[in-house]
Amino acid sequence: MVQYSNELKEEIRAANDIVDVISQYVTLKRSGRNYFGICPFHREKSPSFSVSPDRQYFHCFGCHKGGDVFTFISEIEKLSFKETIEFLAERGHVTLPIEQDEGFNEKQYLKDRMYKVNLETTLFFHERLYQPLAKIAQNYVKERKLDNNTLKAFKIGYSGEYNELYKHLKSQGFKDNEILATGLVNKNDRGEFIDRFRKRLMFPIMSVNGKVVAFGGRRLDNNEKSAKYINSNENLVYSKKQHLFALNLAKQTNSKQIILVEGYMDAISLYQRGIQNVVASLGTALTEEQGRLLRKYSEQVLMSYDSDGAGQEAIMRGLEILGTQGCDARVIQMEGAKDPDEYVIKYGSERFNLLAKNAISLVEFKVKMLKSNYNLENATDKVRFLKEITEILSQVENKIEQEIYIDKISKQYVISKEAIYAEVNKQAYKNQSSKDNNILNRPVHKEVKVKEEISEAIIKRENMILYLLINHYEESVVDITSNILKEDFKLEVNQKIFEAITNSKEKSKERILQVLSNIEDSDLQSQISEIMLSDYEITSVQKCIEDIIIIYTKERLNNRKLAIIKELENSNLPNEEVSRLEVELNNIIIELAKM
Repeated sequence: MVQYSNELKEEIRAANDIVDVISQYVTLKRSGRNYFGICPFHREKSPSFSVSPDRQYFHCFGCHKGGDVFTFISEIEKLSFKETIEFLAERGHVTLPIEQDEGFNEKQYLKDRMYKVNLETTLFFHERLYQPLAKIAQNYVKERKLDNNTLKAFKIGYSGEYNELYKHLKSQGFKDNEILATGLVNKNDRGEFIDRFRKRLMFPIMSVNGKVVAFGGRRLDNNEKSAKYINSNENLVYSKKQHLFALNLAKQTNSKQIILVEGYMDAISLYQRGIQNVVASLGTALTEEQGRLLRKYSEQVLMSYDSDGAGQEAIMRGLEILGTQGCDARVIQMEGAKDPDEYVIKYGSERFNLLAKNAISLVEFKVKMLKSNYNLENATDKVRFLKEITEILSQVENKIEQEIYIDKISKQYVISKEAIYAEVNKQAYKNQSSKDNNILNRPVHKEVKVKEEISEAIIKRENMILYLLINHYEESVVDITSNILKEDFKLEVNQKIFEAITNSKEKSKERILQVLSNIEDSDLQSQISEIMLSDYEITSVQKCIEDIIIIYTKERLNNRKLAIIKELENSNLPNEEVSRLEVELNNIIIELAKM
C-alpha cells in the first residue's frame, strides 16, 4: 500500500479549510477568532463545539472529541485514515499517487467498472421506456401523471425480459464478474445469466454526487406472487443506509429545508409539481448516516410519511434520529390522502406547501400520537393523558421552548397551565433523582480513578506548557526543555505529546504543527485540539514560562526535602551521612525561602 508523504498530507490539508469542511456538517457561527456550533458527535443544546480557522483544529469541550480536518472526516464519515485521505483529496482536487498494491488496484478497478455498468444500465432502461415494447410502463407513467421532463430528470426506465440487460452489457464489453458484482444479473445453477429486474418500472438511485449506485424496480403487472418493489442488494459501491433517493437533485435547489418522504413516487410526484427540495429514505427506517446527510445539506427537515400506522411509527423513530444529529426536524400533517404523492395530485402543490409551513415539532407530534390513544371526554383518560404529556414535556431542556408547549397544550386540551407545570416539575424531579442514583451506583473504572487523582490545576499547567511549546516554540523551547522532563508530566497523553515535540528534528513552530497533525492516535489528537483551542489568558509568554519553571523547581525541592526528612528518621545512619543530609536540607530550605 502506498505511503502518503507528509508533504502530500499538507497539500490536502491546505486544499480543505477546516471551517469550510465542517460547515457542510455543522452550522457554525463566528464568535471572536473561532467558530462555534452544536457538536455532531453527541447530543447537546448549547454549542460547545469550537473550530479554529487560524490553527485548523476543532474541539468539543463537551465530549472532548477533537483534531484536525482528517480527524473530523474520519469520525463523521466513519472512514479509515486512507479513505479519509482519498475523500479529502477528491474534495480538494488533489491528485494522489498511483497505488502499487495489486489487490487494491483490482478492487478500485472493479468499483470503477461497476459505476460504468450502472450508468450504461440506466441509459439502456431509460431508452427502452420510449420503445413500443414498453407499453405497460408507458401506461403506468401516464396513469401517475408523470411528464417527460420528470422522466428525464430521474432517468426513469423500463427493464425487459429474461436476460436482455445481460446481453446488452456484454455487447458493450463488460465482463461477467463486473456485471455480477452490481447485482443487476444473477447466475443460476445451470450457469445461465438472468436479469434481476424484469418487466419493471426502474428508478436509478444516485449518490449525492450523481453517480448511479443502485436501482429500485416497481412491479407493473398484477402478479401478487412477486414483490411490489425490489431493490439492489448492497455491494461494493452501494450501502443503502448512506444514500437518499433524489438528494443529488434536492441539493441543487440550495434550499435550507429538505422534505423527507418514504417512496420513490412520493419524491418524484412532489418534484414534478415544483417541490424539488425532496428526498426519499429508500424504503428503510431512517439511519444515523442518512440523518447526517440531511443535516449536511439542510437546516430543517420536514418528514412527510404515509398516514398509516407504520408510517407514523417511522416518523417517530426518524425524529429521534434527526434530533440526535442536531436537526430542526418537524412533521407535515396530512389529511384526506394516504401519502404525499396522492395528496399533491389531489390538492395541488400550494396546499402541500401550506402543510409544510405548518409542520409540527417532535413534542407536538408525540402529544398528537398520545391523544389518539385516549378519550379525553373521559376523566380517567384525561388524567392519564396529562401524566404522559408531562413526561414528554419534562424532557424539554430549553425552558422557553417548554413554556411555549405548555401554553399551547393548555389552550388546546383545556388543562390549566398550573396543573401542567406542577406535574412537569414533579416528573423532572423524579428524572433527576433517578439520574443521581445511577451516577452513585455506577462502577468506577480504574482509569477514571487515576484521572481524578490528578488535580485540575496540574492538568491545566501541563496543557499550558504544551500550548507554549506549540504556539511559541522559539521563545519557550530552551527554557522549558532545560527545566522540565517528560517524567514531570502526570498525564500519559501529555507525556507523548511532549515527547513528539522535543524529538522533532526540525525546530520551528510550523514544523511542530506538522509533526502533531501527522499523529494518527485519536486520543492524542483530541488532547492536542483541546490544548490548541483553550484560552489560558497568557499576557506575557516569558513571565508565564518563568512562573511554570518556578512551580516545578519548588515541587522538586519540596519532594527532596520530604525525602531527606524521612531518611534522617533512620537512627542507623552514619554521622557523616547525617551531616551531609542536614547541609543539603538547610540549602533546600534557604532556596525555597528565596522563592
